[in-house]
Amino acid sequence: MKGLSGKTALITGASSGIGQAIAIRLAQEGCNVAINYRKGLEEAQDTEEMAMQQACGQAEECGVRSLLIQGDVSQEEDILKMMSTVVEQFGGLDILVNNAGIQTESPSHEISADAFDKVLSVNLRGAFLCAREAIKQFLADQKPGTIINISSVHEIIPRPSYLSYSISKGGMENLTKTLALEYAAQGIRVNAIAPGATITPINRDWVENPDKQAVVESHIPMGRAGTAEEMAAAVAFLASDDAAYITGQTLFIDGGLTLYADFREAWSA
Repeated sequence: MKGLSGKTALITGASSGIGQAIAIRLAQEGCNVAINYRKGLEEAQDTEEMAMQQACGQAEECGVRSLLIQGDVSQEEDILKMMSTVVEQFGGLDILVNNAGIQTESPSHEISADAFDKVLSVNLRGAFLCAREAIKQFLADQKPGTIINISSVHEIIPRPSYLSYSISKGGMENLTKTLALEYAAQGIRVNAIAPGATITPINRDWVENPDKQAVVESHIPMGRAGTAEEMAAAVAFLASDDAAYITGQTLFIDGGLTLYADFREAWSA
């Protein structure tokens, strides 16, 4: 896609799932990729190997570079170190993808304050802190930059028993819009994608159970779950110059899940 070759992208939570697919796709598009992981070094190394294979094939050198960088986005000091390392290694930053996220299941009346705070600290506070540091770098370098937040259909669809997750994604919608409005004049674009049901390791419970998968897919008008690669393709588009006039938007990639699937057949006058 236009304008990605030679850019530097930092992807948080890129050791598996959607984050891994994004790192691979951006490398394929010619981006240098900084692959953040909290734990699971071997998975992160797999991401790096696949990304460089897609970028370079069998060539020993192709102009695309990669970096593995450990850090917990719920810890401000980790984020500061991560950003400084990326800038030091690559000479700057062009694209931030806020992908790191967690979720916990619990009836809302049983959620402890600590459990609630843990989800918000990763999904929303962490995304803000990473965005803050990226914007500082964009402004210091006096150049445009792009931030893409990985949200969820649950920024607008309530999800019982996942209250903290839903709240974090609802907050991410406003984070995206507010930052987009505040920094548009400086050439900084901020957008989000909102995946629906996606085949990733975090969804192993239903992905590996045909009966559960059938239930999930029965609610999706297109009749199937999405893939991490489909989410990554949307991120590549939003990061590219092909999306140069798009900011403050959330792109729902959900097979029609947010189209009120229960109304596929009229059941009221």
